[in-house]
Amino acid sequence: MPFSRLNQNFVETWQCYQHPLVRQLAFAVGSPNILSGLPDELTIVHGFELHNNQHWQQHLQHYHPRLKYLDQHPQELEDFVRQLKSTRLGLRFEMLIWFWLLDDAYHPYQLLGHSIQKIDGAKTLGELDFLLLNSDSGLVEHWEIALKYYLAEADFSLPHWYGLNRSDTLIRKMKHFTQKQFQFTEALGHPIQKRFCVIKGQLYLPLHRADQPLPAWVNTGRRLGLWGQQIPDPSSGFYRLQRHEWIYPNAQPSSLKPYWWTDGLYKKADQEDFYMYRNPLLLPLSTHKSL
Repeated sequence: MPFSRLNQNFVETWQCYQHPLVRQLAFAVGSPNILSGLPDELTIVHGFELHNNQHWQQHLQHYHPRLKYLDQHPQELEDFVRQLKSTRLGLRFEMLIWFWLLDDAYHPYQLLGHSIQKIDGAKTLGELDFLLLNSDSGLVEHWEIALKYYLAEADFSLPHWYGLNRSDTLIRKMKHFTQKQFQFTEALGHPIQKRFCVIKGQLYLPLHRADQPLPAWVNTGRRLGLWGQQIPDPSSGFYRLQRHEWIYPNAQPSSLKPYWWTDGLYKKADQEDFYMYRNPLLLPLSTHKSL
């Protein structure tokens, strides 16, 4: 499938910002979930929901004045993210969501707690990412945050979406949400009344089968990428993204056009076309670190 057919008519508002961290923050807030709904193949143990695309679009619109200011005066955001010593993208993404939630003049949420550990004696039962009071509904909400990149294989069914580490599959992550992460009924003395999974990042379709029908739960209201073991034409304009750009690329290309290809994420200059190149010799035995 040509890249131009994959992401038609999508306007990614975060492109209007220039500072790399502000672009990532805008993407973290405004991008839709990679799933539009819960797959039928998933057995629900502890129920939870996904916010729809409009939910995130509205939050981004409300946050625009603040993002414009940060684009010109990024010190506060830079200092906040600098507290994170890890290079893991998932933790960086969580920091960006945390920064936004602390900006409570731009959304209806009151942050009640972050990274809340649930302990029973010497045993740790689990941890809650965010506990929020929604002032619009008056309900206490538990949010779990994830940034994920999954590649579709086989018949595109839930068990056949793999992360950069082959042990990290979409079905394993979704089972962890419903079996483990959303098991709690209260936190910090507050009864939990709503549970939301916030799972963003990107899904990738195999280049040689990208026209195969997609499962209903794949969110096609956001961009998708392609993956493959083929090296695109050198004149195609792709360049390799730096690690932090996986959340969202810088305004200007950060590397030269590749003269040789290594495992990683590539983007076409001036277009929203993303290609995950996987070395054929590395794919079955991937040892990439977890996000």
